[in-house]
Amino acid sequence: QPFLCVTSTLNVAVFRGHFVLEDLVEEMKKQSPALNFGPLQPEGKISVQGSFPALRELREFLLVKAKSLSEEDKREGKSQQRLRRKLQEHRGATETRNSIRDAQKETQVVVLDTDIYLYMRSFHPKTFQAGDVVISGVPDGDITTVCIDSTGSKAGTAQGLRAKKMIESFSVELQKILRKERICFKEHSRAEKQRYKQLCDRLKPRHPEVLVLPYDTHIDVVGTSAGVLGFTEDVKR
Repeated sequence: QPFLCVTSTLNVAVFRGHFVLEDLVEEMKKQSPALNFGPLQPEGKISVQGSFPALRELREFLLVKAKSLSEEDKREGKSQQRLRRKLQEHRGATETRNSIRDAQKETQVVVLDTDIYLYMRSFHPKTFQAGDVVISGVPDGDITTVCIDSTGSKAGTAQGLRAKKMIESFSVELQKILRKERICFKEHSRAEKQRYKQLCDRLKPRHPEVLVLPYDTHIDVVGTSAGVLGFTEDVKR
């Protein structure tokens, strides 16, 4: 399974009361025409499928919009009527920003595939380390949002931008070479699932370049094509 596209479930219920959700979805579709949108669910969830860059742009667009809601609440004393009027004036604007700034710090945002993020954290942890910069990841299903916090000074901003560029560039390179194989447990008993997990633990030292991710219903194996193939063949044997 190559890392060419991903399906993510977004919860836009947080915007309820500030937007008509159907109107927000239409704005999202105009913002990201390359993405495929599923139907909007009553609880505010919507499935979105497409390439990582397109999903990254959509996520950053929504992050900026969520930040604007917080700022509007503070400026207008949480007056919902005035907030809706103010947002209505700005509706249709599709500007996305690379950072969300305040007086104390600046946050750069990078959206990654969760498997690639976990692979980077396991095998290339220095990618997420930089002087005077705090880098944290928040997994949300198939997507992980990486936040790079730096001081609002010129030097801090430059460091944050360098860290953001390095993470983005490295993730693109990994997308080209990494593959994922899934070993499902749907037809196995609890004891058989445990044996599979123990087997994978024993095989890890033979395949140090492969990331093994155990879940309740399956095991994901992430690595190069050769690495994943060798690991899964050992499991089958």
